[in-house]
Amino acid sequence: MTLAGRDFYQILGVSRSANTNEIKKAYRKLAKALHPDKNQDDPDASQKFQDLGAAYEALSDPEKRELYDRCGEDCLKKDGMMNNNDPFASFFGDFGFHFGGESQQHETPRGADVLMELMVSLEELYNGNFIEITRNKPVIKPASGTRKCNCRQEMVTRNLGPGRFQMMQQTVCDECPNVKLVNEERLLEIEVEVGAPDNHKTRLRGEGEPHMDGEPGDLVIVFRTEKHPQFTRRGDDLYTNVTISLQDALTGFTLELQHLDGHKVNVARDKVTWSGARIRKKGEGMPNFENNNLHGNMYITFDIEFPKKDLSDDDKEALKKILQQSPNNKVYNGL
Repeated sequence: MTLAGRDFYQILGVSRSANTNEIKKAYRKLAKALHPDKNQDDPDASQKFQDLGAAYEALSDPEKRELYDRCGEDCLKKDGMMNNNDPFASFFGDFGFHFGGESQQHETPRGADVLMELMVSLEELYNGNFIEITRNKPVIKPASGTRKCNCRQEMVTRNLGPGRFQMMQQTVCDECPNVKLVNEERLLEIEVEVGAPDNHKTRLRGEGEPHMDGEPGDLVIVFRTEKHPQFTRRGDDLYTNVTISLQDALTGFTLELQHLDGHKVNVARDKVTWSGARIRKKGEGMPNFENNNLHGNMYITFDIEFPKKDLSDDDKEALKKILQQSPNNKVYNGL
């Protein structure tokens, strides 16, 4: 079936079965690459960026996406569902992001940065996720009247009489249009990047505190990792403990561990497993933050659960014959 209008799936480079997280991730990646400020030599840069925004607007909303899948972009326009909102600021802040090297030092005063801690699960750090937060942000709006602004200290010379002068500092201000602060509610999309380390920071420009005579500060998100019931993370490696029965410790066993994305990690041993033994499953750790194709390792330490019932004399004798271990009692006299 051929639908009228633009192919939003092709624009975003995702399949028609892509989930919302995949659509958000594709938009965020392409928005950086296709931003007009980064492609000033391309006369079509602005149109490509608008197409990208329209594709994201249509496919990130379940209701709009269902209508688009059924009868294309024209249906969305007829129903008045395409309002051409630019989602860019929701992902990067009002002032976008810096391209290239270090941010340039400038004399324009800035408002204070706002620091926010965000608790994320180990599953989110393994798989990646987008978290929506609502920010009540003070925004500068025009108001009636004027105000003193750009105040500064200047040296002025006063004539005190014939041949007598005095130099002194004086505060000098300009007259500027008056402004007022109005709270606005903003919906922001925060990406939990795959493999991000604990205390990783992401910055949304212009989403911090305002400054009457300059630019607003930034919103700085600090990711803190929640304690996980099964795994402990150390760098890119995952650690866990598994308790097995004494019988399995002696005769061998096969078990499956459920990983953070739901896939099963198979653990099989046909050797004797002693208490405190540790095995390594290569490549089953966390994805590396710099290169998601690389993974750390998973380390599994075994604890042994002994039977709680007493053995009969016959069972004891049978065990002695099977194990054939001579008494080897070690006595320790302290720590």
